[in-house]
Amino acid sequence: MKKTAFIFIFFANVINAQKNDIDSLKIQTPNQYLKFNYKQLVIPTVLIGYGVLGIESDGLKFVNSGIKEEVNENIDSKITIDDFTQYVPAASVYGLNVFGVKGKHNFKDRTIILGTSYLIMSASVLSLKSITKVERPDGSAFNSFPSGHTATAFAGAEFLWQEYKDVSIWYGISGYIIATGTGAFRIYNDRHWLTDVVAGAGIGILSTKIAYWINPFIQKKIFNSKETNSTSIIAPFYNGKQLGIGFLKTF
Repeated sequence: MKKTAFIFIFFANVINAQKNDIDSLKIQTPNQYLKFNYKQLVIPTVLIGYGVLGIESDGLKFVNSGIKEEVNENIDSKITIDDFTQYVPAASVYGLNVFGVKGKHNFKDRTIILGTSYLIMSASVLSLKSITKVERPDGSAFNSFPSGHTATAFAGAEFLWQEYKDVSIWYGISGYIIATGTGAFRIYNDRHWLTDVVAGAGIGILSTKIAYWINPFIQKKIFNSKETNSTSIIAPFYNGKQLGIGFLKTF
């Protein structure tokens, strides 16, 4: 069980690092915080780098194989809850707003941000899958790297963190816990290697960070942030295999 516990310890460090950002938030306005900061690249870059190294590293492949053997020895049945939990962090943003807990952005703006994040994340995941062609642990396909479910979950967790960290850091932390559980279940269900999951987490976090950084440009150039009588909404959809996006504009 030591190797399984390593998964949670690894992602706990991500949660702690995100929590440490709170100190800097106290002296910054929301707009200042959303500007590009290279320090915020450290965590997702390390996660993605770990996953990429695992494609060719014998040492990391040995760790992957060890976890797979432990999973196969101790688990009799699969639990496909990860097919649903990948969407919980992002959905929680809208759920909290329905119950009167206001986040950083209104419905339109947050949906544009989430849609942008999902587009970046989906393009990255699908491109890497087609390039790397890593075999899944269960041998079902050669599209294991990186984990799309995990990327979706962590993109949502970062989205929840950004929207509600000023209200309570526990909203964001709970999102990261759910995302970590999603990644763990991908390994539990023998669908991904540890390196797939770690890289997916990094891609998800980075995609949402980029979405926030470029949001002012998108609002100004594409959706026109000036006061008008029209509203534009992006509704993204990604289930790990299929990608879709809807666009609605009212006048």
